[in-house]
Amino acid sequence: MAGQTEDRRLFREATDLAIRLQNDPANPVPVRMVRVWASRSPAHAAVWARVAEIHGMTGKILAEERRAQSGGRLSRRSFMIGGAVGLGAMGAGSMVLPDVLTRMRADHLTETAEIRRIDLSDGTIMTLGPESAVALAYSDTHRGVELLAGMANFAVASDALRPFSVRSSSVTATALGTQFDVSSDAGFISVSVEHGEVKTLAPDTNLSEGERMVAGNWITFDPAAGQVVRGTREASEFGAWRSGRIVADQETVAAMVAKISRWIPGQVFIADPSLGSRVVSGVFDLSDPVRALEAVARPFGAKVRGIGSVVTVIYTV
Repeated sequence: MAGQTEDRRLFREATDLAIRLQNDPANPVPVRMVRVWASRSPAHAAVWARVAEIHGMTGKILAEERRAQSGGRLSRRSFMIGGAVGLGAMGAGSMVLPDVLTRMRADHLTETAEIRRIDLSDGTIMTLGPESAVALAYSDTHRGVELLAGMANFAVASDALRPFSVRSSSVTATALGTQFDVSSDAGFISVSVEHGEVKTLAPDTNLSEGERMVAGNWITFDPAAGQVVRGTREASEFGAWRSGRIVADQETVAAMVAKISRWIPGQVFIADPSLGSRVVSGVFDLSDPVRALEAVARPFGAKVRGIGSVVTVIYTV
């Protein structure tokens, strides 16, 4: 009972902060207040992340209530009504709106910690990582896959008359008889080649004309910034997640957390925004994904803590 009372108190405080932020978005003071409040403890960070997520999911409803009920200003009551709607939707399926839309579009998808082999109609073997989704677009002249979320490995069947392409956001990787990985994590798109060749195209970058990648090559794109990072490593390390390991080479903490969290039930949040941009390399064992997260966070003085059974917070100390 005491724990529930504390949760309610924190939720009310976070709601008040969100109201202040919404009513005066140009004022830097509420932003600083949120940062200070959320940094008080992992529990504060987890509650703020939940309130922010709820608000993002029900923003239109809240805006309408603000106009109709409070003369242009948001009240705690209207925010709490929107929050109740949001919590109900989360309880029904533990998904925010983008996840619902992804599921509607997907031809194949997986759940937390699930890895699934899928034999496609042309003989290509697709392996989906956890919490991943794809949509297929096969025709008489082309074989297309859109990676909607997560990670996937493709052992492509040869067909000279129908090229095989995988698209994720603005990035397209076209197989030239090969096996390769594509992943989308925290806004970063990665392509890595196990064997054969892949032509990778990314508009608005220095790969706008396409680049041929061979076994051992990897490329990571930041579509928002138009940046490209390249590297080479042992080809056998690519797709290691299929056998319970993730090998990172100059990956951001945000991307690694997004990858590993696919093996952890519930939501995983990074409480310190500056932590996500740090870069990490290493081999991380997925047999204990929480310890893997700890290994990612430890070099930067950060810790991992579970709040209940549905939220995991990464925070600096």
